Amino acid sequence: MTLTATAATDLFRRPPDRYVEVGGGAVAVRTVGTGPDVVLVHGWPVSGATFRGLLPHLTEQLTCHVLDLVGAGDSRFDRSTRIDLDLHVRSVRAVLDDLELTDVALVGHDSGGLIARHAVAGDRRLRGLGLIDTEQPQGLAWRFRLFLAAARLPGFADLLGRAVLRPRLRRSPLLLGDAFADRALLGGDFEELLLRPLHDDPDRRWAAGRLARTFDTRLVDRLAEVHAAIDAPVQLVWGERDPFFPLARARAMTAGFPDARLHVVPGGKLFVHEEHPAQVAGALLAVLLGRGR
Repeated sequence: MTLTATAATDLFRRPPDRYVEVGGGAVAVRTVGTGPDVVLVHGWPVSGATFRGLLPHLTEQLTCHVLDLVGAGDSRFDRSTRIDLDLHVRSVRAVLDDLELTDVALVGHDSGGLIARHAVAGDRRLRGLGLIDTEQPQGLAWRFRLFLAAARLPGFADLLGRAVLRPRLRRSPLLLGDAFADRALLGGDFEELLLRPLHDDPDRRWAAGRLARTFDTRLVDRLAEVHAAIDAPVQLVWGERDPFFPLARARAMTAGFPDARLHVVPGGKLFVHEEHPAQVAGALLAVLLGRGR
């Protein structure tokens, strides 16, 4: 299936294909492509729309199921929903069950990679795993810890919602400025689909703030044992200059998987799949297709 960049972006301007109920909310799922199944899991504070640039490079060979986790994108929830990492881990498992997937690969970016690893460790359905700039068993770097500390301050979510639509503020290294090598990419479709909802929708702001406040670092502490339980091939793709998840730690953690390799994108940062989608997809394809061993 050929999918243009415009068509991939338009997917996220339309309603999702289905909802999967879980824990007082519902995950939104969009499905596109032909071939073996792949589930894509986003991080914080974005939604499945962050994969819009990656999809045209995957859908000719893979059926891609793109999630909006509870609290993000077009998911369903209210303020009684207990949004935390445990809910997201259960949500990914629920999607695999609901879609009746018996042979599947996953892609996780940022904390979506943390969630995906906990969801499928030891799961015999897993064909392959792609991880893009995500948490590492050595712990959280200072930039990430700073975000978590800020999230506990009163009014954090509302401040975040206001700041993301102010170009000077969002380009600050203390917010999103160091997430991209090219800060101009914080505008355009990224602003429309991923930042404006945080500004316009108080419930989305609340959900983003709650997940940051309840971030359970014990899931990071357990990553070494989780990695040892993932025997499917793993492909890590990393931005060379990612300040949130340092490359040196990514090199070290690659050895903790039974079968893993690392691809480094020169000059890339945290959102390397937004800036270099063709290169990232090219690095992931063999593992996602089950040719990684």
